[in-house]
Amino acid sequence: MSELEDNYQTAGFCGKLELGNRPALVLIDLARAYIDSASPLYLGDESAFLANIELTKAARDAGIPVIFTRVEYMPGGGDGGLFYKKVAALSLFQKGEPMAEFDPRLQPEAGDVIVTKQYPSAFFGTSLAATLTAMGVDSCIVSGFSTSGCVRASALDALQNGFVPIVVSEACGDRDPAVQKANLFDLGAKYAEILSLDDAKGYLSSI
Repeated sequence: MSELEDNYQTAGFCGKLELGNRPALVLIDLARAYIDSASPLYLGDESAFLANIELTKAARDAGIPVIFTRVEYMPGGGDGGLFYKKVAALSLFQKGEPMAEFDPRLQPEAGDVIVTKQYPSAFFGTSLAATLTAMGVDSCIVSGFSTSGCVRASALDALQNGFVPIVVSEACGDRDPAVQKANLFDLGAKYAEILSLDDAKGYLSSI
């Protein structure tokens, strides 16, 4: 245990949430914008995306719900509010932009749910919480892009809506390793359970 981890545990952080028996996989914004080197949002490599392919296969094998989120704005971003004004790169997600599309290697299949959003959290302004409740889901396995942005916001809102958030470390990515590490640490200390890809696959195989 690191000195930082010891400090947080002594202060009362880093508690453990029991993983649920009825999880859903929530794949956050697996758009080309994050894995295409021509994009200003490119994360630098495809490792997290490839981990999502493995994770999704494990989820499908386990028969749990698979939910894809996507970002889409009207031309000019009029439905994006202050978030669109703050982050100029969000213009990549205007309707019809190719960078906003899913990569051909990981596409929604029949029966998957697609949630279209305009803000970081998959829950804000969407029907996701109601959909998960109707499905009988008790936990959300959260992965995708980016860790400090939409993954973090979605994991926090999963917690606040009563779903145990499980963030898969190798299956989410950010622009810088230090940002990735800091956000995974903070999520694990306060809001979510952090699992490795292998542990997440083991959890799914036990469902």
